[in-house]
Amino acid sequence: MPIVNRIADFQHDLAAWRHEIHAHPETAFEERRTAEFVAARLQEFGIAVHRGLAGTGVVGTLTGARPGGRAIALRADMDALHIHERNGHDYVSQNPGKMHACGHDGHTTMLLGAARYLAETRNFAGTVHFIFQPAEENEGGGRVMVEQGLFEKFPVEAVFGMHNWPGMPAGRFALRAGPMMASFDIFEITVTGKGTHAALPHLGIDPVVAAAQLVLGLQTIASRNTPPLESTVVSVTQIHGGDTWNVIPDAVVLRGTTRSFKPELQDAMEAAIRRIAEGVAGAMGASAAVRYERRYPPTVNSPAEAEIAAATAAEVAGEANVDRAITPTMGSEDFAFMLQARPGAYLFIGNGPGNGAGLHNPHYDFNDDILPIGASYWARLVERVLAKAA
Repeated sequence: MPIVNRIADFQHDLAAWRHEIHAHPETAFEERRTAEFVAARLQEFGIAVHRGLAGTGVVGTLTGARPGGRAIALRADMDALHIHERNGHDYVSQNPGKMHACGHDGHTTMLLGAARYLAETRNFAGTVHFIFQPAEENEGGGRVMVEQGLFEKFPVEAVFGMHNWPGMPAGRFALRAGPMMASFDIFEITVTGKGTHAALPHLGIDPVVAAAQLVLGLQTIASRNTPPLESTVVSVTQIHGGDTWNVIPDAVVLRGTTRSFKPELQDAMEAAIRRIAEGVAGAMGASAAVRYERRYPPTVNSPAEAEIAAATAAEVAGEANVDRAITPTMGSEDFAFMLQARPGAYLFIGNGPGNGAGLHNPHYDFNDDILPIGASYWARLVERVLAKAA
């Protein structure tokens, strides 16, 4: 695999950086140590550093051997998850209840590796901005960076992102033009009845039974309320109600998420949730209050940039190791906000089988062997898009 030789030379450094970040995970908008680590490395490389977007965000700016008027951005996420790590390696999380269970430690490291190489060679014309984003998990750090003027402060013609994918062979790449990942919306339904003694249910209105019926009713949204050829998901993920065995509570709270690839389907699912919740609860004498929140839009790759990303991946891994038409995933990504603001592309890099643990699993670990592969992809992407004139 033709990874960049110079990047392969410092693979040991890449692994050490990744282990340092992994051992000190920080969750959304609290990535202060991680941000300091990133900024220090960028400054060591001679790259201009800007801090403060979205609180803990870091942006490094590097100009090529020939300045040129073109500019692109590369983005990595820095935050960890609220998970208790259950691995036994010597760089296990030192922050109880927090863990890099999604590989953002590897994403940050791969972009740092590319930044080091590009700062040494500057074999491009124009400017590259290295975006190290906080709070990808649930909290929309990408949205905050955009809202706080990311692309006004750092104008670019395109922005690119990358995520590891467990189970995909190590070093293989996959992407597609158009929708790559789904939207991410959340809902909360409070079903209110009338509490009573559990032995005397006829004297109250049972919100537990109403909530149970509601969970089943919500399953008809994907099967009966949206077009069969469209992809939608409605998942109830939390049920909260009651405190003891012999009391029917006054209220039960349901929480969950919806996923789709089109704004009109988001609208349809929200309307259906409200209609079903009010109807089911009302039919049983209870009431329902719905809170629906739009979190992340779909992640949609622009065709031209997707082709550029695929061609660069093929340069690094070989054409046979690039899937240009991967099936979209119902997972979500707040890189979507950056793709709404600028053209760009997001792709997956294979993380290999590992120990069988997938993303967001307490036994997950990023594969150090792919660090130079991902860094090489980033480096070659810059050299391709911002190629120096002959």
